[in-house]
Parts: sequence; C-alpha cells; structure tokens
Amino acid sequence: MEEEKRNIVKEIIPYIVIIVVVIFIRSFIITPVQVEGTSMYPTLKDNEVLMLKKYDQTYERFDIVVFEYNNTKLIKRVIGLPGETVEYKNGELYINDNYVEEKFSRNSQTDDFKLSDIKLNKIPQGYYFVMGDNRNNSTDSRIIGVVSSDKIKGTTNFSVFPFDTFGKIN
Repeated sequence: MEEEKRNIVKEIIPYIVIIVVVIFIRSFIITPVQVEGTSMYPTLKDNEVLMLKKYDQTYERFDIVVFEYNNTKLIKRVIGLPGETVEYKNGELYINDNYVEEKFSRNSQTDDFKLSDIKLNKIPQGYYFVMGDNRNNSTDSRIIGVVSSDKIKGTTNFSVFPFDTFGKIN
C-alpha cells in the first residue's frame, strides 16, 4: 500500500510542476490578450488575439501597449513619452515642436490637437500619451488623458489568432 502511494505521488508531481510553470508564465511573463473593437484598425482587427509581454516594462514611441482603464484592457500605441510635448498640426505629429513621421498605417487622419487641450504643458514623468491607429474611433489620451506607467500591463507585437494574422505585427 505504501509503495502504491509513492507511485501515485511520483506520477502526479510532473503535472503539478507543469501547472505551476504555466501559472508563473501567464502571471509574470507572457499571456494572451484579445483586441476588442476597431480603435487600432488597420494594424489590429477586432477579436484578434495577441501575446502580451508582461516582462517588458520599457515603453518606446510607437510601441503597442495594453493598459487598464475603467476595469477594461485597452490596446493603444505610445505616441508621447514622459517630459515631451505632443501636437498634431494638419494631421502630422510634432514632438517638442519637431516633426516625427508616423510610419505605421492609420485608418484616418488625426485632427489638430495640443496637450493643452487636455490641460497639460508636458507629459508628466511616469506617464505616456497613447492613441489608437483608427483616430476617428479611439478612446485614447485625447479623451482619457495620459496613462500612468503603473496601469500599463506590457507591450505586444505578436499576433496568434486568427491564423492569417499569425506573426510579428508591423
């Protein structure tokens, strides 16, 4: 009887280890996240499944990030970094009064905008200005304000579903 219990424990241990490893990976390293809506169209499509890199806590201009807002996860593109000014003139991006080319596809032109429209002179330290690629249909920093780095869950640049979108996001 004692031998039988040891054999059962030996059989169960590998499964327990696998479960712990999967939970660890999903909690701290990488996890799937689903696109809801069309605010990132044409880059991302509604219901597309992406891999969220939770370990990536450095955010650069034009990274795609996932953050918490009103108990939902939003997916947007980083446009402005801490300490910068952001302005759109005639649909073109200016950071600290210098033109910056947006090399990704957008679904619409961006209306003129200044940080002062959301009552800021500069993006505060620890915050980011984010926008969706579908500028006419995006709840982003123009509406919700800048996003605190502690609300950002990580970055994403890899699509896993549907299979015709599988791979690195351009």
